[in-house]
Amino acid sequence: MFDKLAMYLQYPFVRYALIVGVLIALCSSLLGVTLVLKRFSFIGDGLSHVAFGAMTIAAVLNLTNNMLLILPITMVCAVLLLRTGQNTKIKGDAAVAMISVASLAFGYLLMNLFSTSSNLSGDVCTTLFGSTSILTLSQLEVWLCTALSVLVVILFIFFYNKIFSVTFDEAFARATGTKAGAYNLLLAIIIAVIIVLAMNLVGSLLISALVIFPALSAMRLFRSFKGVTICSAVLSVLCAALGILVSILEGTPVGSTIVAIDVAAFLLCWLTGLVTRKLRA
Repeated sequence: MFDKLAMYLQYPFVRYALIVGVLIALCSSLLGVTLVLKRFSFIGDGLSHVAFGAMTIAAVLNLTNNMLLILPITMVCAVLLLRTGQNTKIKGDAAVAMISVASLAFGYLLMNLFSTSSNLSGDVCTTLFGSTSILTLSQLEVWLCTALSVLVVILFIFFYNKIFSVTFDEAFARATGTKAGAYNLLLAIIIAVIIVLAMNLVGSLLISALVIFPALSAMRLFRSFKGVTICSAVLSVLCAALGILVSILEGTPVGSTIVAIDVAAFLLCWLTGLVTRKLRA
């Protein structure tokens, strides 16, 4: 097995997949903790469907770089979703469901009306579930994903204290002079970037798992925000790397394999936390 793995690692596309996969998993886990604590766990699913709809528009327009269209549209919708529930008639969960379903339906409709491929079902499956798209990344896409991922990590570390305060008590943060609206906007932009990047890794339907499971797993073991964030990042990176390697060795879909390992890690953390609490009692 190790000989086979060493042989695969000689190929650039395998190394590209590992680098991008680990970076995307790291970014997703960092923001996942904040989204879970702010009760916006399902926003990743909604935004992923928005990105799917934007991707079909880019395909219809024959854009050479679809990121130029997908990223701005996803960012706008992320801002709108994070601002709902405060002074709006449509509350957060309803807005996520509405945008999610509408984007998915219109995206699929456009793919059928303006299809330029003979394998429409294959294209849809690849977009929704990731398939092997991460194994076909070009060097330019790898550099772009790396740059955006590093930027997300830097922003999270630099604004860590502000994100912490806005996450736990936004009203108190506003009372102490923190510009909560500006930091919510920053979170929305970062989330949109992560969603667009993660589509190459697990597909639009499985992005929520990449965001939610590492955070929930870490919360079974730790209670502090810093502890949960660090544990979530480590778990997410390990699960992504293991999932990519298993999918390459066994020929399984990349996205589904990563999510399956994330689920297994959650169950293991849940059992560990349960046993630990019983021993302390």
